[in-house]
Formats: sequence, structure tokens, C-alpha cells
Amino acid sequence: MSTSQKMKDFTSEPMGEKAVKSLAGIGEKLGDKLIDEGFQYAYNVLGQFLVLGKNEDLMVMWLKDKIGANSKQAGDCAKCLNEWCDAFL
Repeated sequence: MSTSQKMKDFTSEPMGEKAVKSLAGIGEKLGDKLIDEGFQYAYNVLGQFLVLGKNEDLMVMWLKDKIGANSKQAGDCAKCLNEWCDAFL
């Protein structure tokens, strides 16, 4: 599934208990790394985004440092979370 389709799907409905791998920019490998770090659900990663003040740049840095995401992957994930917040918070 393309990142843009994942982002559209993710931001179109409430969070619920979506898997961390449903976040745009997060595939199998990065998803497994997040799970290993204790972030099993998308809402766990959302919590980190909120702790960082909904700052996309800080979230990108956190994803790069925590799980080795590249700039595109981290940026897509941060944008996805920010768009979800705009729609539901």
C-alpha cells in the first residue's frame, strides 16, 4: 500500500486500536522496531507526538533516533499524526 493511501486511510477515522504499522511511513521493519521499543499501537506513537507538542520536526528527529527511520519515512509518519490530530482533536 502506498504511503499516501496509508495516510488517507489512517486520517479518515478515529484512532481506536490501530496497529503501529498502519501509520504512514511505518512498514514492517520500522513497525517491528517500534514494537520492540514498546510502541505496539498507533496511539502509543501519537502519545509521543503529543508529548513533543505536536511538533513535526521533533517527531522526525525522534523517529530517526529511536528506530533509524529515514527522513521520508519519519516525515510521512509525523505528517500523518499531525493530520489525524487536525481532524480529531
